[in-house]
Amino acid sequence: MDFAPIVETFEQMEQTSSRLALTEYLVALLRKTPPDIIDKVTYLIQGKLYPDYEGIELGVAERMVIRAIASSSGKDQLQIEKLYQKTGDLGDAAGEAMKSKSQSTLFSEPMTVERVYSTFDRVARTTGPGSQETKLRLISSLLNDATAAEGRYIIKFVMGQLRLGIADYTVLDALAVAFTGDKANRQVLENAYNVSSDLGTVARLLATKGLDAVKSIKITLFKPIRPMLAERIRTAEEALERMEGKAAVEYKLDGERVQLHKGKQNVELFSRRLEKITSHYPDVAEAIKSIKSEVILEGEVVAINAETGDYLPFQELMHRRRKYGVEEAMENYPVVMNFFDVLYVDGKSKTELTYMERRKLLKKIIDAVKDDNKVRLIEQTIATKPEEIDRFMAAAIEDGCEGVMIKQLSSTYRAGAREYAWVKLKREYRSDLADTLDLVVVGALHGRGRRTGKYGALLLAAYDQKTDMFQSVTKVGTGFTDVHLEQFYNELEKHIINQRHARVQTGMDMDVWFEPNMVIEVIASEITLSPSHAAALNALRPGYGLALRFPKFTGKIRDDKKPEDATATEEIVEMYRRQLKVAGPSYAAEAEGEEGG
Repeated sequence: MDFAPIVETFEQMEQTSSRLALTEYLVALLRKTPPDIIDKVTYLIQGKLYPDYEGIELGVAERMVIRAIASSSGKDQLQIEKLYQKTGDLGDAAGEAMKSKSQSTLFSEPMTVERVYSTFDRVARTTGPGSQETKLRLISSLLNDATAAEGRYIIKFVMGQLRLGIADYTVLDALAVAFTGDKANRQVLENAYNVSSDLGTVARLLATKGLDAVKSIKITLFKPIRPMLAERIRTAEEALERMEGKAAVEYKLDGERVQLHKGKQNVELFSRRLEKITSHYPDVAEAIKSIKSEVILEGEVVAINAETGDYLPFQELMHRRRKYGVEEAMENYPVVMNFFDVLYVDGKSKTELTYMERRKLLKKIIDAVKDDNKVRLIEQTIATKPEEIDRFMAAAIEDGCEGVMIKQLSSTYRAGAREYAWVKLKREYRSDLADTLDLVVVGALHGRGRRTGKYGALLLAAYDQKTDMFQSVTKVGTGFTDVHLEQFYNELEKHIINQRHARVQTGMDMDVWFEPNMVIEVIASEITLSPSHAAALNALRPGYGLALRFPKFTGKIRDDKKPEDATATEEIVEMYRRQLKVAGPSYAAEAEGEEGG
């Protein structure tokens, strides 16, 4: 298949922010794609070569890419760097540079999807001494035969900056329409994706064997399952009401959620983002080897005080996320894995079992682990009264937890779902004036005074799944240390774009716009109506969205969360309604006239 149709589709997608139009462009592309390479095209649309859990990245340095563009365009590196400074995007710089290059057909190879994909694959798998030079030659070989438009997207892909304005949900919609003619079949595809985390495989089966083949996709060892998520509630009374009077209550730990897969010999750990993180916690992987069965377990890994065994804050755990000095980190920052669910045992899914049945099975599995200093069953109680939840919550907070998780006893495990079968009750939710939210950084204002040369405030957004958009909910400029300001500036620089991202909705003007990527935690005094922010726009009052009042950064950068894992707009609406209910009619009337920050 020629690479040109993909480039043309990407160019069309860049020109619109309409999800309907984006889907239609993808449908047209997928329908003209040969079934035997539909998985490769699907991965390319996602901006990757394989599912995230494979952990395969191109690993090309920016300087090397600049050399490749210069070599293929006939310009020197300084010219490319100036174009890069002008455009702010190496792909755009490549497109500009290659417009004037002479097109030679001598010894050139056709630019096909197969060639582009296989070259990217070779780049990703090239390691060792001299690997960067080999990668340079491979990328240059593509650019030498590429048009300016093709070169632009080749470099955008290499740099991880396709920026098509879509998420996986849009691709699922397009696949359903392209191969079944009915968008309603998206749910079948989504179910398969939730248990396989592999959109390419879903696409290939759909295109070659049909919808029934997709339905046959089952949980498989070493392919992480998209995690089940919890809604939030404000009181123990509300939790028990939703749980029909009786519920399991677990510690909500301040750590990193991990999905652990153990085979006959191998053990792999995956993050909430479905990335392989075994190298961060080799001590946990080693401890779990004493389990005889093949299992998929879920738990929370938490940093602990080596002398007292007390839980430590999430920030301490981030010291374990390093490529080098792992042995030293293991000694200086010990951790313990607290398991709370079992999803698979010896070839059979356990997700259809009730919570209580899974808990009983999990206890049996964890009891067999020899190193109980490294692996535990998460603390739990069964509650039928609000005061029982309150007592357990107090104990959890005293032990260094964020709060508690409350789970329906009869609930099954629904991969990828967010619903009230699981709810979270955190310490902050107990106060009328404090809520924590995980929000996506989408823009920034330049700093002044002491913050000159850094960002003075960040624009944050919640995620709306119905529209697949990131909707602004606040600006935050407090709670930052000098270290945070430096970290934000350095990390966000990689995601700067020339204009507001197609998936960002806001009425605010920013000095700088970012591709939605970084998730941070903030705390706020309350939620108010706002004519400037787009979160839940028109849901409560025409022309108004919701905003946070007096937001403050808590110090947590949620590297473990994808942008789509951020606090949902529906959650913020529920929090706002509860806030009005607690405060009473007079507050509700006053809130109708307030504007959020």
